[in-house]
Amino acid sequence: MSDPNNAHYIPPPSGPGLKVPILFGIVIALAAANVYMFLQIDQLRTEVGTMQESLLDEVSSLRETSTVTNQTQQRRLETIREELEAARRQAAVAAGQAKKDATGRAEELAAQLARELESEQKRQRQANQEVKQEITQVAKAAEVNEATIGKVDTGLQETKTELAKTIEALTAATGDLGVQSGLIATNSKELSALKELGERNYYEFDIRKTKKPVRVGDIALRLKKTNRKKGRFTLEVVADDKTIEKKERTINEPLQFYVAAARQPYELVINTVEKNRIVGYLATPKVRVPRGVATASAQTPGE
Repeated sequence: MSDPNNAHYIPPPSGPGLKVPILFGIVIALAAANVYMFLQIDQLRTEVGTMQESLLDEVSSLRETSTVTNQTQQRRLETIREELEAARRQAAVAAGQAKKDATGRAEELAAQLARELESEQKRQRQANQEVKQEITQVAKAAEVNEATIGKVDTGLQETKTELAKTIEALTAATGDLGVQSGLIATNSKELSALKELGERNYYEFDIRKTKKPVRVGDIALRLKKTNRKKGRFTLEVVADDKTIEKKERTINEPLQFYVAAARQPYELVINTVEKNRIVGYLATPKVRVPRGVATASAQTPGE
């Protein structure tokens, strides 16, 4: 049994009338394809040309922009370069001036320091000279002082000796109240000796005849009259609001009177009598015990 698929195909018979239309169609299709291709190619050329022109324009514009930019940048670079150069020159000038100023200032300071150093050395030399002079003067003064001290010691010893002699020459007397007064000074030298002994307080006075009493220590004196030839005088003593008259008294006579502040009497001694003027001293006790107040040593055992 035979397979229908394995049967041989028998093509239809070809004739000249069918091939021509097919070839003509193919030619027309090729022509149409060529025309289309030509049109596409022409359009592509046009677009490429347009694009090329656009690119050329852009390139030209870019070139111009680049040129302008390059020129601007060049100018800016030139300006910056010029400014930098000017700044360098200015800095160099400033540095030179600063260096010059610094050098000048350093020289000025060095000169000033040298002047001050010289002045200080001069002052130091002068001070040393003055110190040397002072040392010399002190040495001389020390020598003079030693000599003076020797003289003073000698004079002091002589004074002590003279004072001792003066004290020995002082005499004791009894006052006008009948109380032993002790030593009496008849002149300023003897009064100085009494002061050295320090047994009583002494007040010197030189008073004239006045209407009002003159204060002496804690009392007052009023000179009433004097007799220079006879060496006599009359005066009033004001003490404890009381007035005591010492009438017709003589030179170097102890005039005694009591005050409430002391148990021992006060004493007046007149050494000089002139016309309406007397010179003397007031002697008062060192220790004052009011009158009427008994001391422990003065009390009896039964008291």
